Amino acid sequence: MWEFISVFILAMVFAYPLGRYLADVMQAQPMKSDLIFKWIERPIYAVLGVKQVGMNWRQYLGAFIISNVLLLATSVAILMTQARLPLNLDHIPNMNWDLALHTSISFLTNTNQQHYSGQAQLSYLSQMTVIVGLQYLSPIMGLALLTAMLRALFLQSKDQTLENVEPKNASQINLGNYWMDIIRPLFRFFIPLGLFFSLLLTFQGVPSTLSAGPTVQVLDQAVEVQTQHIPLGPVAPMVAIKQLGSNGGGWYGPNSSVPLENPTPLSNVLEMLAILLIPMSVVFMLGRFIQRKKLMWMILGTMLLMSLASTLFTLWTEKSSLIPNIALMEGKEVRFGAEASALWGSLTTQVNNGSVNMMHDSASPLTGLVELSNMLINAIWGGIGCGLLQFFIYLFLAVFIAGLMTGRTPELFGRKIEVTEIKLLALVILLQPVVILGLTAIAIAFPSLTGNSNPASHAISQVFYEYVSAFANNGSGFEGLADNTLWWNLSASVALLAGRYSVLIIPVLIAVSLATKPKADETKGSLQIESPTFALTLIGIVLILTLLQFMPVLVIGPIADYLSVKI
Repeated sequence: MWEFISVFILAMVFAYPLGRYLADVMQAQPMKSDLIFKWIERPIYAVLGVKQVGMNWRQYLGAFIISNVLLLATSVAILMTQARLPLNLDHIPNMNWDLALHTSISFLTNTNQQHYSGQAQLSYLSQMTVIVGLQYLSPIMGLALLTAMLRALFLQSKDQTLENVEPKNASQINLGNYWMDIIRPLFRFFIPLGLFFSLLLTFQGVPSTLSAGPTVQVLDQAVEVQTQHIPLGPVAPMVAIKQLGSNGGGWYGPNSSVPLENPTPLSNVLEMLAILLIPMSVVFMLGRFIQRKKLMWMILGTMLLMSLASTLFTLWTEKSSLIPNIALMEGKEVRFGAEASALWGSLTTQVNNGSVNMMHDSASPLTGLVELSNMLINAIWGGIGCGLLQFFIYLFLAVFIAGLMTGRTPELFGRKIEVTEIKLLALVILLQPVVILGLTAIAIAFPSLTGNSNPASHAISQVFYEYVSAFANNGSGFEGLADNTLWWNLSASVALLAGRYSVLIIPVLIAVSLATKPKADETKGSLQIESPTFALTLIGIVLILTLLQFMPVLVIGPIADYLSVKI
């Protein structure tokens, strides 16, 4: 319990100043550090041909899509040719095209779902360029799309390039400059923070070397295999950004349950703290960025309430399950115990992180139920940028439903929510069950495709969890699946793409649509969204939309699994 309390308190304490600093970075405010960072940024702008001017929605989203396509092509090429590239000290072979495609999409979408084992299937070069490179860039892309949405929804009246005239069409809405929104936070925020955490982890014993791993004699000389190769590498820098960037993909296959990634109780706390740190900071950034402190506190309070409820329930389900069934300790790291493992499992699914310090397949069925619920909601904290974008999707829906319930025209910040916005909201809400349930049904209908290791209800949970994790851009897994197959690599890629780009792009389009409308003054008759009453209404709508529509599969999956164990 002390670990639980300290992680939340430390995250809140450090997130507040980091959020204020991040707001200044994203607003391109004059800073003392400009003397240093402008020498780094200006040559990059020159090479990319970046004109430091604002973009409309077509230009901004076009630059976003082009950058993603180029990164995807480059990543696939490196993974499929790594055997002939430098820094392959362990002589790792090339990846098959389907695994290379899934891996590249997974890290590009900030998911880090791994159908491979990193120490055995990736060279140092692949880990350092494709994996770590995308772990830095993918969360920044989510942050960039969030700031673009905030500029459209809140800052147009302050935009000097529009001469303080209310925009009349979407092409006049200034979303900022995509390339500046990527480059500034990369060098001014993420790289310095990643360097600091990598030093802390190196201090705790996480490897950080470009030398090949040693080959040692095994202790038991009676066994057939007399030697063991211990894979090393620049592990600490990757673990730092995997935790900070809501990424989650580990250098080693078993992730942070491996002592080389997570050697001590202090490193365990540091890595859990890193999971929460930047998603919390982004909430504080919002308040300073748009100068609406009440809205910031409403969002923070809503997320914190859902987070505490989820975490406490997870700790209870995991601890209580050990009393009647001690076998549930299987798959958990004995250095940390069941409670610390459950705390990590709760936090990593509240954030789009997906790292593990135990095997989630070995968690109690009700713990698995909570983890699935966290990912279905996908906005308790969510990923960097995309978590708040998902929250705004729920906010738009809550305003629309609350307006209809109270007999008012649905209106947000003085702008009416009408047919165009509702169609876009319906698309993003319906896409989740169509993709997840559709792919789950196909996989279960053809057992030869599934390759799961468990029968009955737990098998359903395994398959369902894989697609929920992919769509939520979380990346954790129940494991037990033979997932490095053509079916799993391609079907999971569909879920990865659908979950990522719908949540990033559609809220921006909604914000642009709202920004084109005349803004009415907010009065006492306007819907007050910055209040505890609306926050509770919002939570109710979130639970209805994301849990009730999946209730049948949750009943025949983790709930039935729990009842079978209990009986």
